[in-house]
Amino acid sequence: MNKPTRIRIPPRAALAMIGAYVRQRLAEQVRAVAFIVIYLVAFQMLVLRTTPANALRVAAGIGMVVLGLTLFLEGLILGLMPIGERVGLKLPQRSGLAVIVVFGVLLGVGSTLAEPAVAALRVMGGFVKAWEAPLLYHLLQNDPGKLVIAIGIGVGIAVAVGMVRLFYGLSIKPFVYVLVPLLLAVSVYCSLNENLAALLGLAWDAGAVTTGAVTVPLVLALGIGVSRSIGKRKDGSGGFGIIMLASAFPVLTVLALGILLDPALPRAMGEPEFFDPARRAEVMRMFPSESHLLSHAYRRGSDAGRKVLHGDAESHRQAVRSLAEPAARQAILGDMALAVWLRDRASDEERALVSAASGRGDVVGVANSYLTPVRDVLWQESGGALRSVVPLTALLLAVLVLFLRDRLRHNDEIMLGIALSLAGMAFLTSGIRTGLAPLGDEVGRSLPRVFRSEAREQERVLLETFDPEHVFYVYGPDGRRDGFFHLRDRSGTLRTEPYDAARFDAETGRYEHIVISAPLFHANLTFAGIGLVILFAFGLGYGSTLAEPALAALGRKVEDITVGTVKRAGVVRAVSFGVGLGLIAGVARILYNIPTLWLILPPYVLLLWLTRLSEEDFAGIAWDCGGVTTGVVTVPLVMAMGLSIGGELNVVDGFGTLALASAYPIVTVLVYGLALRSRQRRSIRVSQEAGHE
Repeated sequence: MNKPTRIRIPPRAALAMIGAYVRQRLAEQVRAVAFIVIYLVAFQMLVLRTTPANALRVAAGIGMVVLGLTLFLEGLILGLMPIGERVGLKLPQRSGLAVIVVFGVLLGVGSTLAEPAVAALRVMGGFVKAWEAPLLYHLLQNDPGKLVIAIGIGVGIAVAVGMVRLFYGLSIKPFVYVLVPLLLAVSVYCSLNENLAALLGLAWDAGAVTTGAVTVPLVLALGIGVSRSIGKRKDGSGGFGIIMLASAFPVLTVLALGILLDPALPRAMGEPEFFDPARRAEVMRMFPSESHLLSHAYRRGSDAGRKVLHGDAESHRQAVRSLAEPAARQAILGDMALAVWLRDRASDEERALVSAASGRGDVVGVANSYLTPVRDVLWQESGGALRSVVPLTALLLAVLVLFLRDRLRHNDEIMLGIALSLAGMAFLTSGIRTGLAPLGDEVGRSLPRVFRSEAREQERVLLETFDPEHVFYVYGPDGRRDGFFHLRDRSGTLRTEPYDAARFDAETGRYEHIVISAPLFHANLTFAGIGLVILFAFGLGYGSTLAEPALAALGRKVEDITVGTVKRAGVVRAVSFGVGLGLIAGVARILYNIPTLWLILPPYVLLLWLTRLSEEDFAGIAWDCGGVTTGVVTVPLVMAMGLSIGGELNVVDGFGTLALASAYPIVTVLVYGLALRSRQRRSIRVSQEAGHE
């Protein structure tokens, strides 16, 4: 047999072809991410009237997200997905149900550990106050490993149950009718306990973040492969529904973990009581060291808690003065800028202590805390990428080569794909840390200004050698005299600012100026402001969902399997509209501090009825659509924004938004499917009537 003739391509032509391919793939991801980034920046600049802080760093982060998405998705297509599809086809042919179930568990756990969105979930613990939600803080900040393992176990159980369903050709509907009421019942039980109630939002969000760019392609490939191989469904549509299970079971496992850990943790309490030395042994169950407790008191607490923590006034004053030194500032505040701490956390006494210790007029100028260099972030995330991708790849290869005795095809492509997946995940998670998450955090912290009816302090600037002679006065119609002075800000803009004589220290010549953030609307127009926030939330949900690669992949699968009767564009629009509605509900929950359960119950009760009315295939498709809406683009933006709004409004937690952004798309897709079926029946009826004439 003659060997196939190799086609030799000149190096220049090869480079040109590779360059064109790379440009095309980069352009796809730029188009996917551009809308949501432009939307956020434009909203921040035009509506909130602020500019992004550390703009170059954020821009670099967004660039890394684009590059990372490009490499990561290409790596999945070339490397991991072909192995997953091969295993899915071969496993049922050479093994029984027990082996398929065990492999499903391992694949579910491994794909969850490799999910970038799960990594984003772990870094959000810094927004939670330990005394308000001890269990929530413990899981996110002190022991995130147990949280990730619980989520992974949930996904593993879901994949195993999904394999059993496919093996026996069972309908997805009974699973929906059992799982959803069980989830709601456990949630109602947890809502009766203050610690567990604070965990509800995180648990439901955990179900939303598990199904992203890694899990969805691999689990779908495995499910459809097993479905075709077993022969229950030749078109592979029986593979749908596994993503729904992978979104539901993690909610149960996280709540179960919370129920197990809750008895060993303190109850929610007031801040001074939490930092009381008499409770130190109980509180230290939540912190690895005293330094972590000290850092939490400064980053999230008030001066009342810090004074109790230090025990005496002099120790407190000494610790506050040390913040003027870079080393102590980094040890206590971490990557939190001192300017932010002075504005949001410090009391007047603490600001005066830092100002005196700094010996400089512009405290903000010396107060920028340590920001991890981008190269160090990339190095740290490269290690995380290795720990995520390598075990999953090793599992797939071991099953294929050692257990199934099959061989890899196109080894060079697969090895290249694995290398691209590693590099892509490193760039992607680094970009999330330095670009997307800070951008969402900034918008979230500024968003309450849209509906706030009163002015609020934005920052403080200490001016040395201030001369009151430069103050000028303006008289009003009522004879009132107000003083003003000219101030050039860091951008070089000259502003006229009000003068408060009480803040001038004649002995030192220092003047402490408070920059006030006025409400964007008149006090009587807060209703319009809230309307603008709702519009913003819908746009954010709709735009970010359009950028999700997992949804695009699912849409293509739906169109292929339904032979074009259900269009990819229609599914994507229906899902995006649902996410927009879900984000409106999520933001409203935070604005009005509505318990998560109150907003979770109605859509899921409605979904039970809609599922009963829907056809089997479309029910599985719709529930899977709810699972793929929250991935690497949506999660960091939405979660950072929600938690920041919650922090500004003193809400105990800002979780639950992602869960609602996953529930409402199922509603909209099921309604879309029912509308399609109604239209098809009407067309058939019209055709039949025309044939009789």
